[in-house]
Formats: sequence, C-alpha cells, structure tokens
Amino acid sequence: MTSTPFTDPATVAGLYADAGRTQQRTSALLTAKTGGDNATATIVNLAAHHAPKHPTVCEIGCGRGTVTLALAESLTPSRHTVVDISSAFLATVAKRAVDLGFTVETVRGDFHHLLLPDTSVDVLVAAFCLYHSTHPADVIAEIARCLAPGGRAILSTKSVDSYHEIDQLMVDTGLDPHATSRPSLYETFHSANAADIVATGLEVTEVIHRDHTFRFTDFDHLAAYAVTIPKYQLPQWLGTDPGDLAAELRRRTHDQPLTATSTVTYIAASG
Repeated sequence: MTSTPFTDPATVAGLYADAGRTQQRTSALLTAKTGGDNATATIVNLAAHHAPKHPTVCEIGCGRGTVTLALAESLTPSRHTVVDISSAFLATVAKRAVDLGFTVETVRGDFHHLLLPDTSVDVLVAAFCLYHSTHPADVIAEIARCLAPGGRAILSTKSVDSYHEIDQLMVDTGLDPHATSRPSLYETFHSANAADIVATGLEVTEVIHRDHTFRFTDFDHLAAYAVTIPKYQLPQWLGTDPGDLAAELRRRTHDQPLTATSTVTYIAASG
C-alpha cells in the first residue's frame, strides 16, 4: 500500500499534537467553502437512520469534536465513546462536551485495536480518518467486531484529487515542483476505493458522493490552509508562518482568488 504523510505515525503525531493546527485548517476551508453539503449534518442524519432510541455510540478519529457534539445532541446516546490517537483532541472534545452538558467517554487509542467489547456498539462513526491507515481493511474488521447485531457504521472520506488546484499552484510557482506527482494524502481510503474496502468486513447499504467547492479569496486565505498540509515540501526557510508563504506566493505570481474542489463520500454499512 502506498505510503503518504497521512499514514506516517510520526507525521500524524506532529500534525495532531496541537488542536489549534486543525482548527486553523478547518476554519480556512469553511470560510472558503462555496458549494457542497454540510458534512456533519449528513453524517449525523445517516447515523440516526434506523438507530435505536438512546443507542450506544462510538466515534473513531473524533478530531476537535464537531461531529461528536452533533451526535450527542441528535442521538442522545446511552453511552458515547470517542477514540483518537491525539491527547490534545481528546482534551478539546472533553471540554466542549462538558461545556454543553454532554457526557462523553474519551479513549486514547489506535483504531486498529479498539478497546471495546465485541458487539457493543449500535452506531459507529469514522469520519475523515481511515486514510491515516496503510491497511484500512483492518480497521473495518475492528468496526465489524464492535458493531452490535443490526448496528450501523458511517464512514466518510475524500477523493484522491481533492484540492488538486492548490497542488498545481505550488508547481506553477516553483514552490513545490513535485506537488502534482506526489501521492494523494487520501490514497489509502478515498472516494473511489472506500466502498470496496468497507465491503471486506461490512455490508455496504448506501454510498453518497457530494461535490464541494472552495474559493480562497487571496493568498493570505490560501496560505492559512496550505501551511497545515503535510503533502507540500516547501523551502525550509519559509517555515510554517502563513504570512511568509503568502508573501512568497505574491513575489512569484499575481495575487488572485483560487477555486479548489473536492468530492466527499459517505458510506453507510451494517454488520
């Protein structure tokens, strides 16, 4: 299986050691978004479909907890467990949940080895995280083990060509001449192969593809996103300051808006 920065444990640990980095990336994307569905709402709606009253819920790869809080509000779980490799994310989720009056159990762990009993989960959500595995079918096997009879899993990912327009800008300006030839960050679990991978351990019941469009208003806006992306191999002297990247882009080409695209894929499956 192709290796990417998203599957390298050391890189991932660094990316998610500080929840602020993810917040910066997410904020830049959300303010740029001009088209596409609300991913959190779609995930929650799929999770709620056929869910029992007050289900047991597990979310793996919870990030900063946006989906977590929406699941807590919509499904009112009898038990709600979130699993992530990042202690920083888990601390953020725990605080956000307490602030809103939700009870969430946080577990630091590897999604290849979930610390959950067999057949113990009614609803399991894995949103935008399985591309961090070099063997995502192994994660699917763990999800299948944990799902209760009649349980439902909801997974989401992106297309391999997501944000390729930014890759092209990096090539055109000479900042990263190989950005377009390097493997996608989503290479191991993406829109075109995800359903087949899920089907190795679960029964796929629904696959939804949604096109998303983003318009970065200028290089400052774009740089706030781009400096958080491990795919790019930028000159070391640029560092991680988005202001420096924006200035260098302006030095090399005319500052202008940039439109980027991505396909988001949602998969519902049962055990």
